[in-house]
Amino acid sequence: MGRFIVRRLAGMVPFIILVSITVFMLIKLTPGDFVSNYAAALAAAGETVDDAMLASMRSRYGLDQPWLVQYWDWISGVAVGDFGYSFQWQQPVSGLIGERMGLTLILSVSTLLFTWSVALPIGVYSAVRRYSIGDYLFTFIGFVGLAVPGFLLALVLMYVGVSVFHADVGGLFSSAYADAPWSWARCVDLAQHLWIPIIILGTSGAASLIRIMRANLLDQLHQPYVDTARAKGLSEFTLLVRYPIRVALNPFVSTLGWVLPNLVSGAVIISVVLNLPTAGPLLLQALLGQDQYLAGAFLLLLCSLTVIGTLLSDILLALLDPRIRFQ
Repeated sequence: MGRFIVRRLAGMVPFIILVSITVFMLIKLTPGDFVSNYAAALAAAGETVDDAMLASMRSRYGLDQPWLVQYWDWISGVAVGDFGYSFQWQQPVSGLIGERMGLTLILSVSTLLFTWSVALPIGVYSAVRRYSIGDYLFTFIGFVGLAVPGFLLALVLMYVGVSVFHADVGGLFSSAYADAPWSWARCVDLAQHLWIPIIILGTSGAASLIRIMRANLLDQLHQPYVDTARAKGLSEFTLLVRYPIRVALNPFVSTLGWVLPNLVSGAVIISVVLNLPTAGPLLLQALLGQDQYLAGAFLLLLCSLTVIGTLLSDILLALLDPRIRFQ
């Protein structure tokens, strides 16, 4: 196992470098750049566009250099923790990422825990009590969760939160704590605002995992090893936990590789609707404004989360399932 982890960590470096080149090329392939977008915005507002000023901006930001030179300047800075300078926000990218990613990770981990805590018991119940009233009810709720768009569910829960619970919806903090330093009161305020985005972001994933857990557990419940364990006198609860559920948990663990980046990039519309200060809306603004260093840093971060999530899922699968061994 140790050699496998070291080998995977060593393979991550060239892979991330190749991804960084691809990401930077894709950003540069789009027509125009940040300065041309800035000039278009000035022209749309009826202001005079000075070509000399635009040339000066390109020179100051290094946009007049070949893209290979721009890439090398960026990736050499990334290697020492400098992700470049945001043209749009006029500040270092590392500060913007650090501010947004902290809240994004809190929301992502909370949503992941909510998804697993809901999907696991319901999936087990639906498999063990197949074709019961509860199974039909949870199946119907699961189909609704998969079919209803996240942004529509966000609007409904925002209305319910305001009209029924009189909650402060939208954002992750109250106005009094939005720019306040971290304290116990600010953490409590964050917890009071987390429940709506957690339910919205976790509903679709939980509904999907319920169906996966039910199907996988049904495959295992009628295997010969289950009948053998039952014949040896094991209680039904002990039998379920020790054998078929342990094997059926593989899909939960294997989804870790795509759940982490998907919670960052896949919730952009929901984050915009709920006005969440997370990474998704900032990434969208960076791509629309061709803020190449900010967009490149976010895309590189998403790739890193995918690689790390896949490594963690492989390790957990090996620990969970004795049939999996890394030699």
